[in-house]
Amino acid sequence: MSQLFTTSFDRSSTASEVIEDVDLSGRRAVVTGANSGIGVETARALAAHGAEVTLAVRRPEAGEQVAAELRKATGNDAIHVARLDVGDLDSVRAFTAAWHGPLHMLINNAGIMMPPELERGIAGHEQQFATNYLGHFALALGLHRALAAADGARLVSVSSNGHLFSPVVFDDIDFRFRPYDALVAYGQSKTADILLAVEAQRRWSGDGITANSLHPGAIATNLQRHTGGLRTPEPFRKTIEQGAATSVFLAAHPGIEGVGGRYFEDVNAAPVVHARPTEYGVPGVAAYALDPDNAARLWELADSIVS
Repeated sequence: MSQLFTTSFDRSSTASEVIEDVDLSGRRAVVTGANSGIGVETARALAAHGAEVTLAVRRPEAGEQVAAELRKATGNDAIHVARLDVGDLDSVRAFTAAWHGPLHMLINNAGIMMPPELERGIAGHEQQFATNYLGHFALALGLHRALAAADGARLVSVSSNGHLFSPVVFDDIDFRFRPYDALVAYGQSKTADILLAVEAQRRWSGDGITANSLHPGAIATNLQRHTGGLRTPEPFRKTIEQGAATSVFLAAHPGIEGVGGRYFEDVNAAPVVHARPTEYGVPGVAAYALDPDNAARLWELADSIVS
C-alpha cells in the first residue's frame, strides 16, 4: 500500500463541510438505505449541492416522506424514491433492470447489524453476509455499465471498524460448522464490504470508476436495534452529520479522483494494522481486509452466487 492519503478534514467534519464548494449539478447518485440515519444525511448533502439523488429503500412509502422533506430542505426537486431490498436478489435485479442512463455515485449504505439468531438470506447464506455484502455486490455488478457510462463514477462501500472482529472465513462463511456469533458474523460482512471496494477498484478503474470503503464512526441510528443501542463511550460518538461526512467525501469530492481501493475513517485513509486496537478511537484497517488475493477470491465466489 502506498503512502496514506490524508485530507484537511477530521472526525468533527460534517457532510456539508467536506463538499462545501463542490457543484454536483448534472450528477446522479443512488444511496441505499436512505430512509434513516446517515443514509438520509448523505442524500441531503448530495442533493443540497445539486445532485439528482435516488433513495433506494425497502419501504418506498417511508422513503417518499423522507424525499418530500429533503426536497423542501434542499430546494432540489430531483430526489426520487425506488424500491430496493438488498437482502432480496430479485429486488436487486428489478432495481438494476429499471435503471437507465449514467450513474455517477453509488453509495452502498444499507445494512443490518448483529441479529441475535442465525438467519439466512440470499441463496441460503448467513443473513448479515447476504444483506451487507452479497446484495450490494449484485447491485454494483448490475449497475456497472451505468457507472462506466458516467466517466468518473464513484463506488462507496460503507463498512465499519467492526471488520476488525473477523476476516472472511472462506471455509465457513455461513456458520455451518462454527457456533453462530452475531458480532463475528457482522465483522465478516463488513470485511467483505471493504474487499468489494478493493476488487472493484482493480477491475473497474479502467472504466473510470473509483471505489473506496469507510467506517462512518459511532452514530446512534436504527442499526443498533439488536444491540440495545449505541455503547461507544460518549467522547467517541459522532452526530449523524459527522457520520455521513466520509461517505459524502468519497462520493463527491474532486480531491479523491483516482485514489481507490482504500479504507477511510474520519475522512482520511486509515493505516493498516495487524492486530485489533485495544483502545477506542484508534484508527486502523486490518491487513486481511485490503489483501488483493482475498478480494479476488471473494469476488469470484460472490459472482458464482448471484450470477
